[in-house]
Amino acid sequence: MSGALLVFAKEPRAGRVKTRLCPPLAPDEAAALYACMLDDVLEASAAAARALGLARLLYVEPAEACARLEARAPGWCVRPQRGPDLGARMEAAAADAAALGHAPLVLRGSDSPALAPSLLAEALDALRDAHLALSPDPDGGYNVAALRAPAPGLFAHPMSTARVLEDTLARARALGLRARLVAPGFDVDVWADLARLAQARRTGGAAACPRTLAWLDARGPWPEG
Repeated sequence: MSGALLVFAKEPRAGRVKTRLCPPLAPDEAAALYACMLDDVLEASAAAARALGLARLLYVEPAEACARLEARAPGWCVRPQRGPDLGARMEAAAADAAALGHAPLVLRGSDSPALAPSLLAEALDALRDAHLALSPDPDGGYNVAALRAPAPGLFAHPMSTARVLEDTLARARALGLRARLVAPGFDVDVWADLARLAQARRTGGAAACPRTLAWLDARGPWPEG
């Protein structure tokens, strides 16, 4: 079996992505920004997958957008997301990847364009003595979840809350899984998150997202926290 990197993405469509950035962005601007974020994530993740010997799986929402996303994701195996909520879709994707013959699994979203490829390697390495590795996010969630194997029930809790990390760790304990935390990251969901991105750029931590930075620079101004 070979491991796999699973990226979760939405089709960059106005009114469907980055809605918490509206305002100040207009819906079409939010979609354009997300398209840049997605392209950055796919490029950086592809390079990391090659370096780590991982297969590349892109899980797309909505399902009918798979063909359209294939055009911007060469080399990726594009699959539909399935399930009524994010937790269910993550469990379904992990099960799907395992059925394709992949283990271990590294799951990441497309909302964290500045996430360093080295963090994916750190999460994978953490599985040597843990069943689960998570990269915490300042909003109480996480950016990366690495699994030795699918763990049914691990994500069976509300996912859009400030307790997501805490709840996932509690579910892991209930399932008898050893969990480790790796280096933190952050998503770009609200306008204040752009201050974190600006700080990351100043400290050399945003090399993975040149398109995202270029789009924000061209639009300007954006928070410089």
